[in-house]
Amino acid sequence: MRSSGGRHAVAQFDRTADRVVRAIELSKQEFEANQAPSRATEVIAVDANDVDVEEARFKADMLRAIKESEQLEAAKAASLSNVQGPAPSAPTPAAQAGPSFLSERAQMEKERLERLKRRRPDLHQQANTVVIDDDSDNEEQNRGAKRQHISSSSSSGTRRANTYASTSSSTAATASSSRSASRPAAAATRQGQEIFWDGELRQTANKYVIPAQDNRPLFRLSEILTPKEDIEFAIISAYCWDYKFVYQLMDRRTPVIAVDHSPTGEASIKAILPNWIRTTPFLRGGFGCMHMKLFFRTGRLRIVVSTANLVEYDWRDIENTVWVQDVPKRPSPEPADPKVEDFASALVRMLHGVNVAPALVNHLKNEHPNLPLQRLEELRTHWDFSRVKARLIPSIAGKHEGWPKVILTGHTCLMKSLKDIGAETPKDKDLVLECQGSSVGAYTTAWLNEFYCSARGESAQTWLDGPKSRRAKLPLPPIKILFPTAQYVRDSVLGEVGGGTMFCRRKQWEGKNFPRELFHQTRSKRGRVLMHSKMVLGTFRDKRRKQQTLTDSEDEAEDGRNADSCSRDRQQLAGWVYVGSHNFTPSAWGTLTGSAFNPTLNITNYELGVLIPLHSQQEIDSVTCWERPPQKYVIGRDEPWIQSESPAFVEDV
Repeated sequence: MRSSGGRHAVAQFDRTADRVVRAIELSKQEFEANQAPSRATEVIAVDANDVDVEEARFKADMLRAIKESEQLEAAKAASLSNVQGPAPSAPTPAAQAGPSFLSERAQMEKERLERLKRRRPDLHQQANTVVIDDDSDNEEQNRGAKRQHISSSSSSGTRRANTYASTSSSTAATASSSRSASRPAAAATRQGQEIFWDGELRQTANKYVIPAQDNRPLFRLSEILTPKEDIEFAIISAYCWDYKFVYQLMDRRTPVIAVDHSPTGEASIKAILPNWIRTTPFLRGGFGCMHMKLFFRTGRLRIVVSTANLVEYDWRDIENTVWVQDVPKRPSPEPADPKVEDFASALVRMLHGVNVAPALVNHLKNEHPNLPLQRLEELRTHWDFSRVKARLIPSIAGKHEGWPKVILTGHTCLMKSLKDIGAETPKDKDLVLECQGSSVGAYTTAWLNEFYCSARGESAQTWLDGPKSRRAKLPLPPIKILFPTAQYVRDSVLGEVGGGTMFCRRKQWEGKNFPRELFHQTRSKRGRVLMHSKMVLGTFRDKRRKQQTLTDSEDEAEDGRNADSCSRDRQQLAGWVYVGSHNFTPSAWGTLTGSAFNPTLNITNYELGVLIPLHSQQEIDSVTCWERPPQKYVIGRDEPWIQSESPAFVEDV
């Protein structure tokens, strides 16, 4: 008997079929109207059905693309099997139609997106273009920014062999036995496949870098997914999606949960492609999901935290950073202490936050009851995270009240994690921060000192009860905000049109108390390319003078004792680095209010990143992607790149 869940699935497909038929008929009418010798002035009436119609067209187009692609693959296989025959067979009609269909499909997709853009600009997310950046501090400006017109060609420069002696190992892998009946048998060995049991941080490959300056190992999304046939299940999140781009990189039989955001900010789950479920968390502003990927392979879990959106542009034309960690599966489940906060518990909490649990249940109750993950909590009991050295730093959108909740998210989670790994700033040292990002926040002296306090590994309990007037009068902390100048963007390989993912507003820059003196130029080590990488680098230096901070008291006398204790009990670190989706903004990291007894942390976005301890200057130089030391802006000469003032980016009329 078919379960109730199965009947529900059939009903869904019946409704989808009706919508597809309706969409095809509408598309036919529109095509015939376009062929008329003359057209009346177009009048567009926007109603609630517009989005459904466009989604139906998208599904119809995608289903047609899948069918044609399968026919093309079958034709290729048949042609290959006849290579040794007496005479080569003529190309099949499906094979001949392949290129023309793809061209037609691209034109149909372009027309569909243009129609949707005219009817509902707020929902328009064009494939293979750069859209709004992943931070809401510039949300109003970003939503109206002109989309960037960058070539969608997937061609790239000559690929170089990776001869770098990585700490990862190349190992053999076999296909999942549970899927062998439905998938081609996987090769017994996988040449060149890298497994990262100790974690690996790399930059993304880039089409425009200077080859002589690009001699380190890199990550390509296609290589992270290789071999795609071995991926049993995937949970993928991004701020900006090009579903067609990602769908082509995945095996079509792999169950996928795609975490996205809804323009309305509502939580939802919906089937969007065969074996794909799209889930959206609740968001007050409608935007703000982070860049995270989980791939469940035979016997292991691959965790990917990146700064890149899931659009081809981010993985080809601009520079991003990716951290990959493989985690082995335990021989048998082990109970997890519910009181322990670690990497796995933070991951489970984040997945619950972005509404993955109901999407997982949907997969399990319908076509995929044997997924390697049956409940999110199994991440803690079924996989062995003992070799993971990084700390997971999530930001969960919403209001968090009380210390037990506050220290699990945002910059206070960073503070707690720094303490846990012994990376709090020694009392005889100064902490210097270099904050690389793609979006400028609404900075105040109070918030900069608030973040700096957490970055030192110091609890806000020491200053939350102090007068607000004291916080506002504090000097600016030693923070270097890295953001490209307008001239650097113009001189970059793609010029101004390449600056579509960098955001700063004129109103911000010219604000009365805006910390312009903290801004520094950001220049890639790899040439004239723009960086979308988001990092916070913390390094220690000997104290040069007394620096007043939020935690200083007038009669502090414990510097020497605390410094001796740190040197004796903890391994001395050279610094630390955060890498992930967080821009250096209050929206991403949160803002503290309340009292020392009962604090409140307000966060706008969902974000995710990792904290990695650094033990030497060599490690510091290795992880940073910008030229150091960064050069300070010359006030009066240097100005930040402001996209809205560029002729390449004008508001659509």
